[in-house]
Amino acid sequence: MKKIDHIGIAVPELDAAIEQYQTLGFDFDHVEEVPEQKVKTAFFELGDAHVELLEATEPDSAIAKFLGKRGPGIHHICVEVDDIEAALAEYRAAGVRLVNEEPVIGAGGHRVAFVHPKATHGVLLELLERRSTDAD
Repeated sequence: MKKIDHIGIAVPELDAAIEQYQTLGFDFDHVEEVPEQKVKTAFFELGDAHVELLEATEPDSAIAKFLGKRGPGIHHICVEVDDIEAALAEYRAAGVRLVNEEPVIGAGGHRVAFVHPKATHGVLLELLERRSTDAD
């Protein structure tokens, strides 16, 4: 693992949450929709990491289910890895419970995979491998 990339926060209404975070002094970066994950996201820069706000775009999305069960709040912590395939293989070999056996495309077109919260004491962990065209 290289570093914490971002902390994901589930919100019921993205526009209102963006306004609140801007009022708190967070530096707004951009909004992006990720159809594969049925979410709309807003990113805020925070040093060399980000805060990602997540709004469900479909009632059957993971974020909609999370909000229905737990309400708004921290949804996941994302860590950057150099080689997501190697990380997943290592976790599978160690018997770590995964949400994704293979990487999927996430925000920014990056490859991501999730480690089940039961493997991390209740915290959903996202692994992120940046596209090779991105600067460090």
